[in-house]
Amino acid sequence: MVILNIDTATTIGSVSLAIDGKAVQTLTNNKQQDHAASIVGFVQALMKENNITPSQIDAIAVSAGPGSYTGLRVGVATAKGLCYAWNKPLIAVSTLQLMAAGLYAGVQDNEAWYCPMIDARRQEVFTAIYDNSLKEVLPPQAMILTPESFISQLDQKKIFFFGDGSPKWELMLSSHKNAIFAKYVISAAHMSALSAKFYTEKQFVDLAYFSPFYLKQFYTPKSPNTNV
Repeated sequence: MVILNIDTATTIGSVSLAIDGKAVQTLTNNKQQDHAASIVGFVQALMKENNITPSQIDAIAVSAGPGSYTGLRVGVATAKGLCYAWNKPLIAVSTLQLMAAGLYAGVQDNEAWYCPMIDARRQEVFTAIYDNSLKEVLPPQAMILTPESFISQLDQKKIFFFGDGSPKWELMLSSHKNAIFAKYVISAAHMSALSAKFYTEKQFVDLAYFSPFYLKQFYTPKSPNTNV
């Protein structure tokens, strides 16, 4: 099972080649404005360096949101283009779930819950809570943080908070014995086990109609000098 995993949902973009649910090589770009220019080159480099041809690819998986509007469009458009060109199925993986998978793989704490946070500006984050089997405890949502946001969950379980939105929550939370703030760097490699599982279960999305999971509408402020 050979799957190309693509993630451009945040400021860090990456492409990972996975075989049988294990990442074998990952290429990363740390400048969000360069995602569109780098991703196709990463795909070509990974395939060349690992002697993989399009006919050997079984599926393309993409980090499908939530996250940056522009970043998500770049990743999904690239994944769709490859699927059309190579006649491959498309797998959509929640960005929050792949983050939870990545942190869980690092800490291996079966007694804790995992709360990824993606910065959505001001006091808002895209977030969810997952258990150690990556099942939703709190569904993905756009949340405006307050000091009481996760208190009921923290009273039940130890929770790892992580991602580029978590520092805002750490500043708000005075203290709680069950709150743990962990360092985390997002990577398409963290999709490997999830995309393999979805492939085995034939959980594919429709190429023609699939769009990213934005969670909130895109907003463009009006110019103060026009009525547009």
